[in-house]
Amino acid sequence: MLLTFGPDRQTRTFTCECCEAPIERSWNMVHADGAPYALYYANCYHHRDRDHDAWIDVVFGTWGQGAEAMTDHVSFGCRVGPVLGQTEPAATLVDAGTIYPDGPLFGRKLDRAAGLVHPQLRDFWAVVDYVLANDPLVNRHLYS
Repeated sequence: MLLTFGPDRQTRTFTCECCEAPIERSWNMVHADGAPYALYYANCYHHRDRDHDAWIDVVFGTWGQGAEAMTDHVSFGCRVGPVLGQTEPAATLVDAGTIYPDGPLFGRKLDRAAGLVHPQLRDFWAVVDYVLANDPLVNRHLYS
């Protein structure tokens, strides 16, 4: 399966409520073999008093047919950042979509326990790996 980004990547900058540092967000559709496959949101935190990390949510489901067709949507989440004893950032599965409102887009937001046993877990990690390597904002934030 060949993953690529859709043409409509977007970014936005927010201010962190806890330390007033910037939060940079990017989001885009990921295509698999040319067809819409998943939507990701990556929030890159530049905390003043904590590690810099990124929180990535990925939504799988039916795309391009409106909200009424989003009944199969399921969301995963992870934190990527420093981990004690490792030189490179590491990813950890977390509860999905905690900062986003409930609704058809995010569908069933999996908590960590449900995500660990979900049949699309391998697909989620493939999308996360693709985003880490290819989204310029996320890559620069974690690896520069």
